Amino acid sequence: MDAHHQIKANPKLRKSKREPGGWKSMPYILGNETFERLASMGLLANFMVYLRKVYHMDQVSATSLMGLWTGVTNFLPLLGAFLSDAYAGRYWTIAVASFFSFLGMTSMTLTAWLPQLHPPTCSGANCEGPTASQLGFLVMSLCLVSIGSAGIRPCSIPFGVDQFDPTTDKGRKGIASFYNWYYATFSVVLVFTLTIVVYIQDSVSWVLGYGIPTVLMFCSIVLFFMGTHVYVFIKPEGSIFTGLAQVAVAAYKKRHLELPSLDDRTAFYDPPLEPGSGSVVLSKLPLTNQFSFLNKAAIVVEKELNPDGTRINKWNLSSIQQVEELKCLVRVGPIWVTGILSLTPIIQQATFSISQALQMDRHMGPNFQMPPASIIVISFLTITFFIPLYDQFLVPAFRKFTHHPNGITELQRMAVGIIFAVLSMIVAGIVENERRNRANGPNGGSIMSVFWLTPQFFLMGLCEAFNIIGQIEFFNKEFPEHMRTMGNAFSSCSIALSSYVNTAMVLIVHRTTGSGGAHGKPDWLANDLNKGRLDYFYYVVAATAFFNFFFFIYCAKNYHYKGKVSDSQQDLELVIASDKKLDV
Repeated sequence: MDAHHQIKANPKLRKSKREPGGWKSMPYILGNETFERLASMGLLANFMVYLRKVYHMDQVSATSLMGLWTGVTNFLPLLGAFLSDAYAGRYWTIAVASFFSFLGMTSMTLTAWLPQLHPPTCSGANCEGPTASQLGFLVMSLCLVSIGSAGIRPCSIPFGVDQFDPTTDKGRKGIASFYNWYYATFSVVLVFTLTIVVYIQDSVSWVLGYGIPTVLMFCSIVLFFMGTHVYVFIKPEGSIFTGLAQVAVAAYKKRHLELPSLDDRTAFYDPPLEPGSGSVVLSKLPLTNQFSFLNKAAIVVEKELNPDGTRINKWNLSSIQQVEELKCLVRVGPIWVTGILSLTPIIQQATFSISQALQMDRHMGPNFQMPPASIIVISFLTITFFIPLYDQFLVPAFRKFTHHPNGITELQRMAVGIIFAVLSMIVAGIVENERRNRANGPNGGSIMSVFWLTPQFFLMGLCEAFNIIGQIEFFNKEFPEHMRTMGNAFSSCSIALSSYVNTAMVLIVHRTTGSGGAHGKPDWLANDLNKGRLDYFYYVVAATAFFNFFFFIYCAKNYHYKGKVSDSQQDLELVIASDKKLDV
């Protein structure tokens, strides 16, 4: 009898729970996430242009502010995931965060609407920059949007998965379909934002361009609360970091003990799996030799167990499961670090590539001029069309040679993405050099078509299809199951730190090559790209990613994938541990 039938036959093994909301709850959850993405992407996609045209910032200042804000927006989901899993729960985290996102978008709309909140229109060549109060209100608006994203982004996918019962075929199929619908709506949001919303902002009105996402964000809040009666709610279990800290403390206390053989199972504390969080299905992890000093935390010594086999003090004795979960986090650390520099080229899409587009011919016919930020849609269209081809043709082809179910491993996929990132920056530098030479040519020069940027955005799309999706898969598989919300947040943190690294590189290059920095030579990142050498900066980014590739290869070669133990008894524990839904 398999584990599912044992639970069905024995009511004592089942915990009481409400009927999962299933697809009845999806319009509310997906609607909330879609509108939040529309609000934040509607702000991010054209923000560089907004800072340059409305706030009259120079290129370096605008890039630095955008990099800092992007970093904060992608770093805060780590805090949001922690608060959600430990204390607030996913429902209330999304609810409160949605209000912050709405307040942030309202404030951003006011910066475009009220003259007191942005610099006056340029008078000829004289353009005033923002005052301290204007800049302060802008930063406050960005912080509110970031707080909203911190709660919604790490919780929307897990909250959607919570609505399905993973112990049934219907529930597992629902979860798989939910992922498809989630990324489908995300793609629609990107295309809509990078075309219609950006066009309204650039050619009609910034007030209307920010006002539309603000109204839709308000609608998403109403929609989210309308679904309260059909949601499944999961009780937060407290800080997941406490158990990890207990392992470290116990291992330190027992550092002088001699390690017994791994075959001596009685020497280690290995109780049945404890219940997971909601729909999380836990898998038993075997004790391994890697980072063996942590194994000492699970050694059982005299007077550490109660008569019923439970621990007397969790800070003195940890289970094998806890030890291996901490090892999972330690193992992914170096891979996560290499991902930071791997993503640095992608940051250029929303900064200097937009500046390039501003100085190129964007006409599509005699009467229509494409907004500069819309050129980014090439990257996302590449992802949209390439992923089905990858799944249908490349994966089966790779599988014949590698015998791996996914064609190639997640780490190999990430490595291919880094190669495309390097190529995209090299191509970007070549195109920028040609654009600059034409613009500075005889008789006033000539303006290149913006579609010369297509190759670099195409390669960047391939980079994202391999590297970013590979990272998401990797973290989801290698993180302990009940910490996958944190795993998703770690992916966002990679983007956040990439933004900070990019900002640091921009400031270093600007100060080094600016006036007086390099024997009076022109600033590489001059406000007028025709006077700068942006192509050199692209080559620096490419070189950084190139050397990072070899660091990644070293880390990947020494990486040990997470192991699992599987037998009928542990399968039974797995199902029992997954069933912990509460009716609110």
